[in-house]
Amino acid sequence: MAVRVRMLDLGLRPYREVWRMQHAIHERVREGSDPDTWIFVEHPAVITLGRTAKPENVLFSREQLEARGIEVVEIERGGDVTYHGPGQLVVYPIRRLERFREIVPLVRSLEHAAIAACARFGVTGAPWSEHAGVWVGTNQIAAIGLAVSRMVSMHGIAFNACTQLDYDRLINPCGMSDRGVTSLARETGRSVSVYELKEVFAFELERTFGIEFESDFSRAVPIRHAIS
Repeated sequence: MAVRVRMLDLGLRPYREVWRMQHAIHERVREGSDPDTWIFVEHPAVITLGRTAKPENVLFSREQLEARGIEVVEIERGGDVTYHGPGQLVVYPIRRLERFREIVPLVRSLEHAAIAACARFGVTGAPWSEHAGVWVGTNQIAAIGLAVSRMVSMHGIAFNACTQLDYDRLINPCGMSDRGVTSLARETGRSVSVYELKEVFAFELERTFGIEFESDFSRAVPIRHAIS
């Protein structure tokens, strides 16, 4: 029987606002006052720097990026440099882990669900042993970066639906200069909205994790599943 978990569908929200929300929810989940919560969101353009980020992987100065309306935020997730922007679905699972060794299975399950979602669009995605995420050939379509504190996860997966793909001119995504980025729109040759991806990916996450999303109508817009 699927376990019901809370889902917050936030639409388009600034990164720092949702980052603060993640921390607040993380604390309540850790204390047991909130259930496991999955946040679905799209962000305005922002570059985030993980714990192991190298400055040289940001190819413009902060002043130049800010002049383009792109904020730079240093955060506590693992990994290097990541871009979020319009046309990209970001999912943050804030989940209790029974033991620390569940972190790797969490990453692998996110990859599995993203690969299954790609397949529903006729796109062949695959993991890469050297780096977490999902790839189409040598191009990354979904990036994963997590943080775990006191056995509760936060941060998550960024999945390109129809993202503008020139952001690899701003950064070396995930610290890799020899690989590119792609999106469902590029791979399918048609428009793929964040909403369309959200429907499919939510369904595959439910199947992969054995959960059922329950929208919090007081704080979110519900997702209507149309997948069978």
